[in-house]
Amino acid sequence: MIVDAHVQFWKYTKGKDAWISNDRKALQEDYLPEQLTLTEKWNDITGLVAVQARNMEVETRFLVEIAQTHPIVKGVVGWVDLAAPDVKEKLQEFSRFPVIKGWRHSGENGSDDFLLNADFQRGVGELQAFNYTYDILVHNRQWSAAASLVSKFPQQKFVLDHCGNPDISHAGIDEWRFWISELAKYPNVCCKVSGLFTVAPWKRWSPGDFYPYLDVVFDAFGIDRLLFASDWPTILLSGMYVQWKSLVEKYMENFSAEQKEKVFGLNAVQFYGL
Repeated sequence: MIVDAHVQFWKYTKGKDAWISNDRKALQEDYLPEQLTLTEKWNDITGLVAVQARNMEVETRFLVEIAQTHPIVKGVVGWVDLAAPDVKEKLQEFSRFPVIKGWRHSGENGSDDFLLNADFQRGVGELQAFNYTYDILVHNRQWSAAASLVSKFPQQKFVLDHCGNPDISHAGIDEWRFWISELAKYPNVCCKVSGLFTVAPWKRWSPGDFYPYLDVVFDAFGIDRLLFASDWPTILLSGMYVQWKSLVEKYMENFSAEQKEKVFGLNAVQFYGL
Protein backbone atom coordinates (compact mmCIF):
# COMPACT_ATOMS: atom_id res chain seq x y z
CA MET A 1 0.00 0.00 0.00
CA ILE A 2 1.35 3.40 -1.03
CA VAL A 3 -0.54 6.55 -0.10
CA ASP A 4 0.41 9.91 -1.57
CA ALA A 5 -0.43 12.31 1.25
CA HIS A 6 -0.40 15.49 -0.83
CA VAL A 7 -1.80 16.08 -4.31
CA GLN A 8 -3.76 19.02 -5.65
CA PHE A 9 -6.38 19.40 -8.35
CA TRP A 10 -7.66 22.51 -10.04
CA LYS A 11 -9.39 23.98 -13.04
CA TYR A 12 -7.07 26.85 -13.83
CA THR A 13 -8.55 30.33 -13.72
CA LYS A 14 -6.16 33.25 -14.10
CA GLY A 15 -7.94 35.53 -11.64
CA LYS A 16 -8.44 32.93 -8.92
CA ASP A 17 -5.01 31.37 -9.23
CA ALA A 18 -2.72 34.36 -8.86
CA TRP A 19 -0.22 32.18 -6.99
CA ILE A 20 0.48 30.40 -10.29
CA SER A 21 2.70 33.19 -11.58
CA ASN A 22 4.23 33.42 -15.04
CA ASP A 23 7.38 31.66 -13.90
CA ARG A 24 5.10 28.68 -13.23
CA LYS A 25 3.49 28.55 -16.66
CA ALA A 26 3.55 24.77 -16.67
CA LEU A 27 0.88 24.92 -13.97
CA GLN A 28 -1.36 27.37 -15.84
CA GLU A 29 -3.73 24.67 -17.03
CA ASP A 30 -6.24 22.22 -15.59
CA TYR A 31 -4.91 19.41 -13.39
CA LEU A 32 -7.54 16.81 -12.60
CA PRO A 33 -7.51 13.18 -11.43
CA GLU A 34 -7.64 11.81 -14.96
CA GLN A 35 -4.21 13.29 -15.65
CA LEU A 36 -2.75 11.43 -12.71
CA THR A 37 -4.20 8.00 -13.48
CA LEU A 38 -1.25 6.58 -15.41
CA THR A 39 1.23 7.97 -12.91
CA GLU A 40 -0.71 6.29 -10.10
CA LYS A 41 -0.51 2.94 -11.90
CA TRP A 42 3.19 3.25 -12.78
CA ASN A 43 4.05 4.11 -9.19
CA ASP A 44 1.70 1.64 -7.46
CA ILE A 45 -0.24 4.40 -5.68
CA THR A 46 -3.30 3.04 -3.90
CA GLY A 47 -4.60 6.17 -2.21
CA LEU A 48 -4.40 9.96 -2.41
CA VAL A 49 -5.03 12.88 -0.07
CA ALA A 50 -6.30 15.90 -2.02
CA VAL A 51 -5.19 19.21 -0.49
CA GLN A 52 -6.64 22.66 -1.10
CA ALA A 53 -4.91 25.08 -3.45
CA ARG A 54 -7.24 28.07 -3.00
CA ASN A 55 -8.43 29.79 0.17
CA MET A 56 -12.09 29.44 -0.76
CA GLU A 57 -14.88 27.27 0.64
CA VAL A 58 -15.92 26.35 -2.90
CA GLU A 59 -12.49 24.69 -3.16
CA THR A 60 -13.47 22.30 -0.37
CA ARG A 61 -16.70 21.36 -2.11
CA PHE A 62 -14.82 20.89 -5.39
CA LEU A 63 -12.44 18.41 -3.73
CA VAL A 64 -15.30 16.58 -2.02
CA GLU A 65 -16.98 16.12 -5.42
CA ILE A 66 -13.74 14.75 -6.85
CA ALA A 67 -13.44 12.29 -3.97
CA GLN A 68 -17.02 11.14 -4.50
CA THR A 69 -16.30 10.26 -8.14
CA HIS A 70 -12.70 9.03 -7.80
CA PRO A 71 -12.36 6.34 -5.10
CA ILE A 72 -8.57 6.60 -5.06
CA VAL A 73 -9.00 9.95 -3.25
CA LYS A 74 -9.25 8.70 0.33
CA GLY A 75 -9.19 12.06 2.09
CA VAL A 76 -9.59 15.79 1.56
CA VAL A 77 -7.77 18.65 3.29
CA GLY A 78 -9.97 21.63 2.56
CA TRP A 79 -10.22 25.30 3.40
CA VAL A 80 -12.56 27.04 5.73
CA ASP A 81 -12.22 30.49 7.26
CA LEU A 82 -10.87 29.52 10.65
CA ALA A 83 -10.94 33.16 11.75
CA ALA A 84 -14.67 33.50 11.06
CA PRO A 85 -16.97 34.12 14.07
CA ASP A 86 -19.16 31.22 12.96
CA VAL A 87 -16.32 28.77 12.32
CA LYS A 88 -17.79 26.16 14.65
CA GLU A 89 -21.02 26.14 12.68
CA LYS A 90 -19.09 25.88 9.41
CA LEU A 91 -17.11 22.91 10.71
CA GLN A 92 -20.34 21.28 11.85
CA GLU A 93 -21.78 21.72 8.35
CA PHE A 94 -18.72 20.24 6.64
CA SER A 95 -18.66 17.31 9.07
CA ARG A 96 -21.47 15.84 6.94
CA PHE A 97 -18.72 14.83 4.51
CA PRO A 98 -16.57 12.19 6.20
CA VAL A 99 -13.99 12.34 3.40
CA ILE A 100 -12.89 15.73 4.78
CA LYS A 101 -10.06 14.89 7.15
CA GLY A 102 -8.57 18.29 7.87
CA TRP A 103 -7.95 21.88 6.91
CA ARG A 104 -5.20 24.12 5.59
CA HIS A 105 -4.69 27.82 4.98
CA SER A 106 -2.22 28.93 2.32
CA GLY A 107 -0.45 32.00 3.68
CA GLU A 108 1.92 32.40 0.74
CA ASN A 109 0.49 35.79 -0.22
CA GLY A 110 -0.83 36.81 3.18
CA SER A 111 0.42 38.06 6.50
CA ASP A 112 3.61 36.50 7.81
CA ASP A 113 2.04 36.12 11.26
CA PHE A 114 -1.43 34.81 10.31
CA LEU A 115 -0.78 31.73 12.47
CA LEU A 116 -0.58 34.00 15.50
CA ASN A 117 -3.89 35.77 14.84
CA ALA A 118 -6.17 35.34 17.87
CA ASP A 119 -9.28 34.65 15.78
CA PHE A 120 -7.41 32.15 13.63
CA GLN A 121 -6.14 30.32 16.71
CA ARG A 122 -9.65 30.26 18.13
CA GLY A 123 -10.68 28.43 14.97
CA VAL A 124 -7.80 25.97 15.29
CA GLY A 125 -9.02 25.32 18.81
CA GLU A 126 -12.33 24.04 17.41
CA LEU A 127 -10.76 21.37 15.18
CA GLN A 128 -10.07 18.67 17.74
CA ALA A 129 -13.73 18.30 18.65
CA PHE A 130 -14.38 17.19 15.06
CA ASN A 131 -11.23 15.04 14.91
CA TYR A 132 -9.86 17.30 12.16
CA THR A 133 -6.18 17.69 11.34
CA TYR A 134 -4.38 20.88 10.33
CA ASP A 135 -1.76 21.10 7.57
CA ILE A 136 0.90 23.74 8.30
CA LEU A 137 2.14 25.43 5.12
CA VAL A 138 4.95 27.85 5.99
CA HIS A 139 8.17 29.35 4.66
CA ASN A 140 11.24 30.59 6.52
CA ARG A 141 9.63 33.80 7.70
CA GLN A 142 6.85 31.79 9.40
CA TRP A 143 8.75 28.93 11.08
CA SER A 144 8.75 30.68 14.45
CA ALA A 145 5.01 31.32 14.28
CA ALA A 146 4.40 27.66 13.42
CA ALA A 147 6.31 26.54 16.50
CA SER A 148 4.30 28.98 18.61
CA LEU A 149 1.02 27.68 17.19
CA VAL A 150 1.67 24.00 17.86
CA SER A 151 2.87 24.76 21.38
CA LYS A 152 -0.58 26.13 22.23
CA PHE A 153 -2.51 23.08 21.03
CA PRO A 154 -0.74 19.97 22.35
CA GLN A 155 -3.69 17.68 21.54
CA GLN A 156 -4.32 18.94 18.01
CA LYS A 157 -2.96 16.84 15.13
CA PHE A 158 -0.67 18.91 12.89
CA VAL A 159 1.38 18.00 9.85
CA LEU A 160 4.13 20.18 8.42
CA ASP A 161 3.83 20.40 4.65
CA HIS A 162 6.88 20.00 2.41
CA CYS A 163 9.40 19.69 5.26
CA GLY A 164 8.77 23.37 6.05
CA ASN A 165 10.14 24.55 2.67
CA PRO A 166 13.89 24.84 3.35
CA ASP A 167 15.90 27.10 1.04
CA ILE A 168 17.80 24.40 -0.83
CA SER A 169 18.47 26.75 -3.74
CA HIS A 170 20.83 28.73 -1.51
CA ALA A 171 22.01 25.74 0.55
CA GLY A 172 20.18 27.16 3.55
CA ILE A 173 19.99 24.54 6.25
CA ASP A 174 21.11 25.79 9.68
CA GLU A 175 18.15 27.97 10.64
CA TRP A 176 15.72 25.53 9.07
CA ARG A 177 17.30 22.62 10.98
CA PHE A 178 16.79 24.52 14.24
CA TRP A 179 13.09 25.10 13.60
CA ILE A 180 12.55 21.53 12.42
CA SER A 181 14.01 20.33 15.71
CA GLU A 182 11.71 22.74 17.59
CA LEU A 183 8.59 21.56 15.76
CA ALA A 184 9.55 17.91 16.13
CA LYS A 185 9.64 18.28 19.92
CA TYR A 186 5.85 18.19 19.86
CA PRO A 187 4.62 14.59 19.43
CA ASN A 188 1.38 15.80 17.83
CA VAL A 189 3.29 17.18 14.82
CA CYS A 190 4.07 15.04 11.76
CA CYS A 191 5.94 16.00 8.58
CA LYS A 192 5.30 15.39 4.90
CA VAL A 193 8.32 14.18 2.94
CA SER A 194 7.53 16.30 -0.08
CA GLY A 195 8.09 19.61 -1.82
CA LEU A 196 11.88 19.59 -1.90
CA PHE A 197 12.20 19.52 -5.69
CA THR A 198 10.64 22.96 -6.01
CA VAL A 199 12.79 24.64 -3.34
CA ALA A 200 15.92 23.42 -5.15
CA PRO A 201 17.11 24.89 -8.48
CA TRP A 202 14.40 23.74 -10.86
CA LYS A 203 15.53 20.77 -12.95
CA ARG A 204 19.17 21.47 -12.03
CA TRP A 205 19.37 19.43 -8.87
CA SER A 206 21.06 16.11 -8.17
CA PRO A 207 19.71 13.48 -5.73
CA GLY A 208 22.51 14.13 -3.27
CA ASP A 209 21.31 17.72 -2.84
CA PHE A 210 18.35 16.44 -0.84
CA TYR A 211 20.00 13.88 1.41
CA PRO A 212 21.14 16.36 4.11
CA TYR A 213 17.57 17.64 4.37
CA LEU A 214 16.09 14.16 4.49
CA ASP A 215 18.62 13.32 7.20
CA VAL A 216 17.29 16.21 9.29
CA VAL A 217 13.59 15.32 9.06
CA PHE A 218 14.16 11.59 9.49
CA ASP A 219 16.33 12.21 12.58
CA ALA A 220 13.96 14.81 14.03
CA PHE A 221 10.55 13.23 13.43
CA GLY A 222 11.42 9.54 13.27
CA ILE A 223 9.78 6.86 11.18
CA ASP A 224 6.37 7.07 12.84
CA ARG A 225 5.75 10.75 12.01
CA LEU A 226 6.80 11.00 8.36
CA LEU A 227 4.36 10.85 5.44
CA PHE A 228 5.45 10.33 1.84
CA ALA A 229 3.86 12.85 -0.53
CA SER A 230 4.47 14.09 -4.06
CA ASP A 231 3.07 17.65 -4.16
CA TRP A 232 1.74 16.86 -7.64
CA PRO A 233 1.34 18.78 -9.93
CA THR A 234 3.62 21.49 -8.49
CA ILE A 235 6.47 18.96 -8.52
CA LEU A 236 6.35 19.08 -12.34
CA LEU A 237 8.07 22.47 -12.26
CA SER A 238 11.30 20.76 -11.26
CA GLY A 239 11.00 17.04 -11.85
CA MET A 240 8.86 14.00 -12.40
CA TYR A 241 6.70 12.09 -9.95
CA VAL A 242 8.71 8.90 -10.39
CA GLN A 243 11.97 10.78 -9.73
CA TRP A 244 10.80 11.93 -6.31
CA LYS A 245 9.34 8.57 -5.33
CA SER A 246 12.49 6.76 -6.50
CA LEU A 247 14.70 9.22 -4.63
CA VAL A 248 12.89 8.60 -1.33
CA GLU A 249 12.94 4.84 -1.97
CA LYS A 250 16.69 4.99 -2.62
CA TYR A 251 17.22 7.02 0.55
CA MET A 252 15.32 4.38 2.52
CA GLU A 253 16.85 1.33 0.82
CA ASN A 254 18.50 0.16 4.05
CA PHE A 255 15.41 0.70 6.19
CA SER A 256 13.26 -2.27 7.16
CA ALA A 257 10.16 -3.23 5.19
CA GLU A 258 8.02 -2.20 8.16
CA GLN A 259 9.63 1.23 8.30
CA LYS A 260 9.10 1.77 4.58
CA GLU A 261 5.45 0.74 4.87
CA LYS A 262 4.93 3.36 7.56
CA VAL A 263 6.45 6.25 5.63
CA PHE A 264 4.88 5.28 2.30
CA GLY A 265 1.36 4.70 3.55
CA LEU A 266 0.53 3.54 7.05
CA ASN A 267 1.42 6.84 8.72
CA ALA A 268 -0.88 8.76 6.37
CA VAL A 269 -3.69 6.31 7.06
CA GLN A 270 -3.24 6.76 10.79
CA PHE A 271 -2.74 10.52 10.76
CA TYR A 272 -5.70 11.36 8.53
CA GLY A 273 -7.91 8.45 9.57
CA LEU A 274 -8.26 7.23 6.00
